[in-house]
Amino acid sequence: MNVNTAAYIQEFAEVLTLRTNRSHLRCVSSKVLDAGTKPAHSRAMLQAATSVTPPSVEIRDIDNHSMAQAGFQVIDQDVVRLQSKPLKARQVVVRLDGCIVVYHCTNLRLRSRPSLPGDLIAYLSFGPEATGTVNGLQVRHDIMLALPASTSASLVSDPGYESIGFLLRPEDVSAHLKVRELKDSFQLPRETEVLHVGADVAGSVFSWGKRLVDMATENPDLFNSSKEQRVAAQADLVDTLLTTLSGTRKLEPERRERTLQLQSDIVRAAERYALAHADERLYVTDLCSAAGVSERTLEYAFRAVMALSPTAYLTRIRLHRVHHALLQARPGSTTVTEQALNWGFWHFGEFSRAYKDCFDELPSNTLRRQSGNA
Repeated sequence: MNVNTAAYIQEFAEVLTLRTNRSHLRCVSSKVLDAGTKPAHSRAMLQAATSVTPPSVEIRDIDNHSMAQAGFQVIDQDVVRLQSKPLKARQVVVRLDGCIVVYHCTNLRLRSRPSLPGDLIAYLSFGPEATGTVNGLQVRHDIMLALPASTSASLVSDPGYESIGFLLRPEDVSAHLKVRELKDSFQLPRETEVLHVGADVAGSVFSWGKRLVDMATENPDLFNSSKEQRVAAQADLVDTLLTTLSGTRKLEPERRERTLQLQSDIVRAAERYALAHADERLYVTDLCSAAGVSERTLEYAFRAVMALSPTAYLTRIRLHRVHHALLQARPGSTTVTEQALNWGFWHFGEFSRAYKDCFDELPSNTLRRQSGNA
């Protein structure tokens, strides 16, 4: 970390510490956001049925060997690489006492399907170089996206992508809006919405989140062990976010974006069918039927959204399923041949080459390494 970054993080920490000592934080944070309620967890956490509280800061560096279900207990997600190069991605989760900040970056083109839990809404801000789509909506540095609870989004992130997600309980946001007398002029999202905030404002929101993530990454104990630090950061986050959002307007998609949204819907319908019938021999005809479109329309949609043909994309999904199965296998419980056949690969030479192109190692090496780690 260079001197300027260190100074920036230190200044940010000092500001949060000062805010902790201000009495008005007790009114907003304790009555509205804290209220004796634990941070919200995703379906994965609820299913785990464990009494262990997750740390306030989680950092995951993702490479070719840790891709399988590369998510946290906050957001369920499913990731597929769309490029055959070494992957370097990072996800950081910072849990405050009533909201959560999630950072994501990647050096490759990825498709992911993050799913919000039913008790959190999200506002997404993007880095200055970020490009891609969310449900067919173009990612730009001068906008923010608002996502309602229980949303499952289809995200395609290009190389250099960075985003900061701010996850809040809708009842907390409503309480703040009521006190600020903004409830009539500001509506919580009911569907995925594009909010036009301008490059300067969007950049400020992203920078705020990035400073928080950088500080949490450099000194996670600051948040893991200090409730006061979490409360101060949360109050600052809510003030920053609501001040920003109160001056936004919903941005209606242009004709090209509406077309891309429709194509994204086609891809998702075809993908849902393919995953539900992954153990069957699938044809493009099946995907056309599932999506209700012609082969040409399906081809155009996949190439516009994923930059891959339907066949190539489905092959990548199946490769990731094999990869996940090998990573999860117990010693002696399966073989590469068994998993390849399970996911529709019958030409083992071609399968091995495609697997190596995707994950930079042979499937036998993945299984051998996983068995050695067990």
